[in-house]
Amino acid sequence: MTYYIKYPTQQTDPPRPPWETLPTMYDLPSENPEEPGLPDEFHDFQPQLLSATLRLKEYAADKIFTATDMNLYYDVHHQLWYKRPDWFLVLGVPRLYKGTDLRLSYVIWQEGISPFVVVELLSPGTEKEDLGMLPDLKEPDLRAPDRLGDRPPKKWQVYEQILRIPYYVVFDRYTDRFRVFHLTSGRYQELDLSNNRFWFPDLNLGLGVWQGIYEGCERLWLRWFDENDEWIPTPEERAEAAENALVHEQQQTLNERQRADRLAEKLRALGIDPESE
Repeated sequence: MTYYIKYPTQQTDPPRPPWETLPTMYDLPSENPEEPGLPDEFHDFQPQLLSATLRLKEYAADKIFTATDMNLYYDVHHQLWYKRPDWFLVLGVPRLYKGTDLRLSYVIWQEGISPFVVVELLSPGTEKEDLGMLPDLKEPDLRAPDRLGDRPPKKWQVYEQILRIPYYVVFDRYTDRFRVFHLTSGRYQELDLSNNRFWFPDLNLGLGVWQGIYEGCERLWLRWFDENDEWIPTPEERAEAAENALVHEQQQTLNERQRADRLAEKLRALGIDPESE
């Protein structure tokens, strides 16, 4: 696939809109044939569970966008630079690209809104970069992006200093450690968690570590909970609960009918017609 870099472009008066002068998601897809596939099923199932249990009362469903393993393009001066979060949530953007199409990637200069929270699932090969522990990290100069040369900044830098994503969540499936970082005064500060749970005031929703079975695997998972500290069910769990409630109601009706029939038999045995007034 050939990519065409549109920046810089000749200025006009009035300026042309960015979707005419800069690459769009159609120019910057998420697929990268040079990268290997997902490392394991956990990196597939865990993001699914996050999206399945996300219920935001303050936002309409068509104003929320969540993505899994999708390229996030962040630098207009280096248009092919991207990071690929395991899961991220954006508030206040259309569910569909321009309200009509499924996204191929998330392009910051087209969308105009950075993610509100990013979740990274740690693995031995990515842990140091995900946690900003690499020794060669350099402070990006946002006033002169070209000074970075051809070397893109690390993931931690992009989330913290370029996109300024308010919340950065990491979860280690090998140690089951759950950590939340909040952007404070331009830097990520790790927050103290209570019972492996964290409440997001802006979302009126909490994220925590849940022990349970998902996709046939019992282990610790990240999932959302509500203001009553109740785990938010997945669509499948809600359907199962509704079915169980219906079965329970039918069983109660059957039991009441059987009790009425037994009472009627006893009355007949006493010579009383249960149907007479």
